Amino acid sequence: MTTYQLHYWPTIQGRGEFVRLALEAAGADYVDVARLPESKGGGESALGDRLDDPDIVRPSFAPPFLIDGDIVVGQTAAILLYLGPRLGLAGVGESDGLWTHQLQLTIADVVAEAHDTHHPISTGAYYEDQRDAAVQRARAFREERIPKFLNWFERVLRRNPAGSSHLVGDVLTYADLSLFQLVEGLRYAFPKATARALAATPAVEKLHDNVRRRQRVHDYLQSPRRIAFNEDGIFRRYAELDG
Repeated sequence: MTTYQLHYWPTIQGRGEFVRLALEAAGADYVDVARLPESKGGGESALGDRLDDPDIVRPSFAPPFLIDGDIVVGQTAAILLYLGPRLGLAGVGESDGLWTHQLQLTIADVVAEAHDTHHPISTGAYYEDQRDAAVQRARAFREERIPKFLNWFERVLRRNPAGSSHLVGDVLTYADLSLFQLVEGLRYAFPKATARALAATPAVEKLHDNVRRRQRVHDYLQSPRRIAFNEDGIFRRYAELDG
């Protein structure tokens, strides 16, 4: 059995959580390497060493990255594109696989915009140093962008010929899992704005609830492997940004 190595920051959900959810939902054998003790090659220092390893001829720009034997894959969407068929989470056939990937790329767009609400000027500066710009950026995100994205996913679900239980066909894909995680993150960071958007997108909310009830997902969410949301990750709760 393949043991995948996931390399990501050990104290946040972040972009690595989309990969964790796919691995967990599929019951895959994997190691969250940086969360291991330093004595076993874990910790943030080991993560940094791996990123800077001169023996890796195709280095990743940043975490997350996945190692499977001689294969090293960076970028969340690319990791899931690689894992999807191997975990049975990419639908049926090439067309489904491509559509699943497109959905994931759209989710990545939302995630990037969510991050930029609290760091609209520079990722290298503290939130407190760009609070005024963050308030303006967050207003547009919660009033315009959250509804626009969730409404699009609502249309995707309702136009699915196989029914609105899944984004792709009639099977679970990593896009379903990622939409679940997106809703979780938006609910944490923008609880009031997200509640309003979900009230207008019942199929999205139902998919979220159904994913949460899946046994492996439920067990993962209740386990210590699931890192709690916090103000170091992508989705951060600042009351002034939720309006």
